[in-house]
Amino acid sequence: MTDAARAAGTPPKKAAYRRSAGSPRGEARRRELLERVTDDLAVNGLVDFSLRRAARAAGTTHKVLLYHFDGADDLLRQAIAKLRDRRIGNALAVAAAERGGGTLADRVRAVWPTLMNEEPGLRRVLDQAMGLAMYDVERHGELGRGASRQYIPILRSFCPPDWSEARKLQVAEMILATLRGFLLERLISGDTAGVEAGFAALVRALEHEEAAGDEQAPGDEQAAGDGHQEAAGEPPAP
Repeated sequence: MTDAARAAGTPPKKAAYRRSAGSPRGEARRRELLERVTDDLAVNGLVDFSLRRAARAAGTTHKVLLYHFDGADDLLRQAIAKLRDRRIGNALAVAAAERGGGTLADRVRAVWPTLMNEEPGLRRVLDQAMGLAMYDVERHGELGRGASRQYIPILRSFCPPDWSEARKLQVAEMILATLRGFLLERLISGDTAGVEAGFAALVRALEHEEAAGDEQAPGDEQAAGDGHQEAAGEPPAP
């Protein structure tokens, strides 16, 4: 602390760790560390997650992690995003066979078993991430918003290609919200039969939606505008 700063009563600044400059070598190291932390989360979940625990899992020190990431919350967000990528990859693998001639309902029906029979560790940590996002929106809300940004484009791609972008967004939002609700209901109540009955109703609704063709529904223009704003990183109009 300088004499001038001391005289002015300016609090000393904390020493900042140098960030990775994005060199190929640095980026490869960052990806390696992130993969190790992600694997640890898949096994041990979010309980007691900290920068020091992440460092132990990655076989390094917390200072090294701070060189590559902007703190524990940034590292957690990136690791959760990678776990969602695994879920999406599993879903796309089983949906790929339906892409040619399958309907929207066929694609969603094909994906459902992968969600119901997902490896316990992956399902648990993603459920915990959503709980954390709801518990502390100010700090961890991005875990929930990031999930929607990852899932919605995939669900939009399941929709018929001749639909308007607004219609695809509406139906994708409906599918995402409904599947989330079913998975939460199964977790809370354990009522697998009830969840399966609800999913069957969702499939019928999707069949009806697709049979209706590309008819423009009320609110399509507003939805299209909101979708374009979201794609550009802008919040939808209130």
